[in-house]
Amino acid sequence: MQAKIDAALQKPVLPPAAEAKLERRHYGMAISFLIAVVIPVIVSAWYIYARAADQYASYVGFSVRSESAASPGDVLGGLGSLVGVTSSSTTDTDILYKFIQSRDLVERVNARIDLREVWSKAPNDPVFAFRGTTALEDLVKEWDRKVRIHYDTGMIDLRILAFDPQDAQDIARAILDEGGILINELNDIAREDTLRYARDELERAQERLRVARQEVTEFRNRYQLVDPQADVQGQLGVVSSLQQQLADQLVSLGLLRANAQPSDPRISQTELRIEVIREQIEAERQKFGSESEGVALSDVVGQYEILAVDRQFAETSYTAALASYETARAEAVRQSRYLAPYIRPTLAQEAEFPQRAMLLAMIAGFLLILWVIGSLIFYSLRDRR
Repeated sequence: MQAKIDAALQKPVLPPAAEAKLERRHYGMAISFLIAVVIPVIVSAWYIYARAADQYASYVGFSVRSESAASPGDVLGGLGSLVGVTSSSTTDTDILYKFIQSRDLVERVNARIDLREVWSKAPNDPVFAFRGTTALEDLVKEWDRKVRIHYDTGMIDLRILAFDPQDAQDIARAILDEGGILINELNDIAREDTLRYARDELERAQERLRVARQEVTEFRNRYQLVDPQADVQGQLGVVSSLQQQLADQLVSLGLLRANAQPSDPRISQTELRIEVIREQIEAERQKFGSESEGVALSDVVGQYEILAVDRQFAETSYTAALASYETARAEAVRQSRYLAPYIRPTLAQEAEFPQRAMLLAMIAGFLLILWVIGSLIFYSLRDRR
């Protein structure tokens, strides 16, 4: 152990490290930090706090409410498929959401309010003020900057910025009015479509009923029969009555043969009456298979049953179509969809934008990150040499 200590004491002692000195690269890094971070932050702070104009925000929120009446086809035993109206999978709120971001709305609002003048009221603020040309495309770009939209579960919230609180509120009101006009237009189109479909179906049902009744009338005129089924029932009643009479006469004949002499004239009369009744029954039965104008009576009855079913179906369809048309007419006189604002356009009391501290912090953080990345790249390239 002592030997190790002596060997360690005999080793030469290294001289102390030289004092750290600032080199050119250090001055370069400091200058780059000053140029890339400090000066831009100071300039940004001066602009944000000295020249950036105050902006006022107006908030508005709304949704689309709709009302629907029960279909008359539900009451008429499932005939709604004949007169029903299909509905689109795209909701009115989705359409309104796209409309607020469209060029069409910008053009409509600009016709009410001069947006170029409203957003150019800060001539000393070229960053946040409108700096486009007279082209509508530039105005649409500025609209995207000044109008923020949030859409969630059928509700639309808007934030509109302007350099005057009254201007921001006027733009919000114009958007609300134009949205209501669009919903009314969609409502009118839907009501007209419903009324047109119901009217077309009613006309088709009327024509179907007219044709069915005309065919029944022609059938009756051709065969001189009002109701073949009633005629058949009447003939069946006659046959049934004759069969009852035949049974009675057979009983009488049996009693006479049992109690009277064979030469009794009542026996021959009863036998004659039985023969006549049987001939009459056979004649009545022949009528069911006889032909009228070349068509058997059974076929005539079958044709009439088909026509009667067609007429009944046409009458039921006509009743459903008429009920649907009356419902569509009732729907047409009232508004079934409307714009329901839950936040009326607000009037700002103080400027909320630009959010100066947040903007300055974001600029400083972004520049610092860029400077750090640049420094790391510089030292990485230097160490490769």
